[in-house]
Amino acid sequence: MHHDLLISKSIDSFDSKERITALEDSVGLLKASKTVNINGVVNMHIHSFYSFNSMGFSPAHIALACRHYGLYAVALCDFDVLDGLEEFLAAGQMLGLRVAVHLETRAFVREYAEAEINSPGEPGVTYIMGAGFGCLPARDSAAIKTLNAFRQHANLRNSALVGRINERLPDISIDYDADVMPLSPGGCPTERHIVQSYRKKAQVVFPKRDQLVAYWSKLLRKTNQEVTAILADPPAMNDNIRSLLAKSGGIGYVRPNDKTFLPVDDFIAWVLECEAVPMVTWLDGTSAGEGDMLKMLECMQAKGAAALNIIPDRNHNIKSANERCVKIQKLNDVILAARKLHFPVNIGTEMNKNGQPFVDDLGCEALSLYQDDFLRGANIMVGQTTLTRYAGFSYCGKAASDEYGGDTSRKNDFFESVGKLPPLSIKESTRLTQMTKESAFKFISDASSKGNWCL
Repeated sequence: MHHDLLISKSIDSFDSKERITALEDSVGLLKASKTVNINGVVNMHIHSFYSFNSMGFSPAHIALACRHYGLYAVALCDFDVLDGLEEFLAAGQMLGLRVAVHLETRAFVREYAEAEINSPGEPGVTYIMGAGFGCLPARDSAAIKTLNAFRQHANLRNSALVGRINERLPDISIDYDADVMPLSPGGCPTERHIVQSYRKKAQVVFPKRDQLVAYWSKLLRKTNQEVTAILADPPAMNDNIRSLLAKSGGIGYVRPNDKTFLPVDDFIAWVLECEAVPMVTWLDGTSAGEGDMLKMLECMQAKGAAALNIIPDRNHNIKSANERCVKIQKLNDVILAARKLHFPVNIGTEMNKNGQPFVDDLGCEALSLYQDDFLRGANIMVGQTTLTRYAGFSYCGKAASDEYGGDTSRKNDFFESVGKLPPLSIKESTRLTQMTKESAFKFISDASSKGNWCL
């Protein structure tokens, strides 16, 4: 995705001050440009360069691009870090954009220890999220120590992976600290950064094209002609190398266990401690663990999970008619399960791999039936962010429980009404910050009942 708004390259600088300056300079350009209005279209799952964005976009750049294209709401979602939280929320206020911030990680589900869930080839492992973080955990709190541990554990896993690959492929060995760590501004690179580093190292070691082709042909077990074609498409080459090096059955792969990743119960407890919403993720419904998604959601609900994340492009943007038919039915099944449990549904496209759409086409036949679910889910997470940040009233917190008890439908209505308010401006944010939590809650509640901030 390339947008035609002329902005400074420094919006993707690793220096946060340079990014904010570039964003401030772009606000005027944005107001003077013609923006596309995509009514009701949302992307509540976009990775920034704090984990891996396929275009190297910073949180500020993501917000700017989403505002330029007229998105209704958008959520930042990075792996293992909340480094982009303040920048993204501030960008939303500057641009007049509804925003939320999520965090994604992988965890181990004891009840599904022998079943593949949504991390292919890894029984018991699930991708899982915390959604609608209102602020960073307090300094010196147990929650901030856990958050810092996510980054540390991710680096330990990555470093061990590089060590195993280097042992098997000494010709293109890399140094994790020197070659991979600098690729991530927050010091939390991903497998995709590692793969990129090995691909680039091979180009240095084998500068002649025929040597490079021969090297990868042997490892990938493909013909020279096939590898030549793949090398011309770097994203496709990255995918092939990732499968070769890091995925199930790969050179550096080791099967995870309950010690490799945090138990899902512990992660959910941490999310709740942060006053965010534990959010189940869903792949496509075809694994053993996702075969009965209502059962899975009920299991996770019992642990404290309260929402669902879907990447719908996986279930309808498929060439095979038969496979597409099966996966569209699976998509329907999981949304019906979410409705039954009153789980808000968030959707997004991730943007951590080339070829992913900037937004989902909610008007297409496969998704049009669920537009209301997706818009409602986005509004609830935006409402959660506002209520938690300024009023200390979180979706899964005690105050909401006292207010709504088991009436999740009524709670959803309230949080949705807050999310539907006009995007929070710097002026309104400043006003709310100066209030007590109780006064802020009343102010937000009154605004939501009237549908605007002008009371």
